[in-house]
Amino acid sequence: MGLLSILRKLKSSPDQEVRILLLGLDNAGKTTLLKQLASEDVSHITPTQGFNIKSVQSQGFKLNVWDIGGQRKIRPYWRNYFENTDVLIYVIDSADRKRFEETGQELAELLEEEKLSGVPVLVFANKQDLMTAAPAAEIAEGLNLHTIRDRLWQIQACSAVTSEGVQDGMTWVCKHISTRKK
Repeated sequence: MGLLSILRKLKSSPDQEVRILLLGLDNAGKTTLLKQLASEDVSHITPTQGFNIKSVQSQGFKLNVWDIGGQRKIRPYWRNYFENTDVLIYVIDSADRKRFEETGQELAELLEEEKLSGVPVLVFANKQDLMTAAPAAEIAEGLNLHTIRDRLWQIQACSAVTSEGVQDGMTWVCKHISTRKK
């Protein structure tokens, strides 16, 4: 059963709109994740040149999810989307170990941004369906997530292609939106 079909069973008129920023390096799986959330076909994904936005209903919220391209030349424009962000979802390609340092630097810079101060962060350790994927715990340690003290955070192992772990991550997001926004 797809996430959207589960979400449709929830409240049809949401209490409030929520802005979710979906960031990560290019090829991390952000657009696949977004399409999975919307129960769309994930078999033909192309690199995001600008941004995608989709609205998904979940647990009394209308989640407006902004998927911003992760190519190096696009990353300086990420800051144009920071304002009024309620939750940051950062996607990491767990199988691309040679880019862990780069993705860690990008995440660290995001966590220093004033407009994202205190915003809860969900890190999706994506591509867990691949044999070469690093476990979420190893990624969390490598990114020093345990040192984050100024916001709620969670790392969630997932596969955007198979949808495994995606619903668990979004349940965490909805739980922490409600504690932050009420």
